[in-house]
Amino acid sequence: MRFFAPLLALVFAAIPGAASAQEIYGGLYAHGVDTPFTFDTNEGGVDVQAGVRFDEIEAMADVQPYVFGSANLSGDTSFVGAGVSWKAEIGRLYVRPGVGLVIHDAPSLRVDPQTGMRTDLGSRVLFEPELAVGVDLDERWSVEASWVHISNARLFNSEQNPGIDMMGLRVNYRM
Repeated sequence: MRFFAPLLALVFAAIPGAASAQEIYGGLYAHGVDTPFTFDTNEGGVDVQAGVRFDEIEAMADVQPYVFGSANLSGDTSFVGAGVSWKAEIGRLYVRPGVGLVIHDAPSLRVDPQTGMRTDLGSRVLFEPELAVGVDLDERWSVEASWVHISNARLFNSEQNPGIDMMGLRVNYRM
């Protein structure tokens, strides 16, 4: 929780002043979920995520820009970021892929004492692909199951790319 308060303050500061804000969201995530996209970073716990999605940009195939923050309640890696997402609707159900960049507070050098393998994230700025599957509950409220991944995509170290995966649920409120 090295920057828990500043992280959430940054995200929520964008809400009142953002005339084009279309949606706010928040949720709880399992941190450091083991998937084929990561190596173990020996991190875990629960993340609190909050964000703002802005109006769709029609000239860019209806992408929605977003800003968000994720604070790890166990003191492991927290991050803030921005990106774009798309919402593909099938009735009340939808899929929302997205991609962005984040800045994180993980150690700049970390080595697993048992394997000797570096488990740091390789760069202070990371890629942030995400995927959510959701359902619209009514005109304003929706719920999503989502996966958020942060990593350097092996750009800064071709031998390893630990990355961190988070999986959880978030609630969205359209304004």
